[in-house]
Amino acid sequence: MIQEHAQEQAQESVNVGEIVLHHTADASEIEFDLIFTHLGPYHLPHWNDIHVGGLTLNLSPTKHVVFMLIAAFLVFVSMWVTGRMLKAQRADQGAPRGFANAMEAFVLFVRDDIAIAGVGKEMGAKYAPFIMSIFFFILYSNLLGLVPYGASPTGNLAITAALAILSFLAIEIGGMMKLGMGGYMRTIFPKVPGMTGAPAMAMSMAMAPIEVLGKLVKPFALAVRLFGNMTAGHFVILSLFGIIFLFGQLEIWRWAIGFATAGLVTLIMMLELFIAFLQAYVFALLTATFIGLMQHEH
Repeated sequence: MIQEHAQEQAQESVNVGEIVLHHTADASEIEFDLIFTHLGPYHLPHWNDIHVGGLTLNLSPTKHVVFMLIAAFLVFVSMWVTGRMLKAQRADQGAPRGFANAMEAFVLFVRDDIAIAGVGKEMGAKYAPFIMSIFFFILYSNLLGLVPYGASPTGNLAITAALAILSFLAIEIGGMMKLGMGGYMRTIFPKVPGMTGAPAMAMSMAMAPIEVLGKLVKPFALAVRLFGNMTAGHFVILSLFGIIFLFGQLEIWRWAIGFATAGLVTLIMMLELFIAFLQAYVFALLTATFIGLMQHEH
């Protein structure tokens, strides 16, 4: 009876679901009081709403916007530092080493095994800067969610949708520039092999809605896949931590549950580290592949 009463009190005092949603959702403040209770949350500035017609736009910065800017800044700093280090090392006629060597290996991997392999030798090098920007931005955004007080901008559907729209524009505009307007329209109204005349035209018109839907499904899949994978990992980690709050007040279970949960969360954090790299790779690879597919009329 005593243990059941203590468990009921723990469940009433701590709402695990609320904690999970609070730490994964976007917010107008950044919390620093998880460990350092005297700091308290930092409230981001609030800007006046903008009224456009019947719409009200709130452009005030949020937690995910701040960490998105941090991710972009880290990408710039990483590339800038790497360039300066490589220039200095090559001036001494030495091989790349340390941080510069690691970043150069990443860049060459993205250029050769993702951009050029996906788009093709002819156009792959031209799209490599775009593919690399997407890869490193998503990678840093994913990793920021694994640091204390951090957040994953890619756990916000609006940000993954914006990345998917950029990929969609690169895919479609790149295909239009490569194929010309006539060739690009053939990707919407395909020519059916072996058919001519009115039946071929009717089949081409019938296939058009499917082709347009296929073009829209690609960015949708990119956005939802990245958002879902990054959000799910944080849900699992925070839910497991919630077990400690639910059963931590029971003296007989406190240490066993604490150690078991800490060990399991550590393993999942290692898995999340792998997923952070994997999802950046998958998004960049699919973008390069879709761009490559649009370079040909068929």
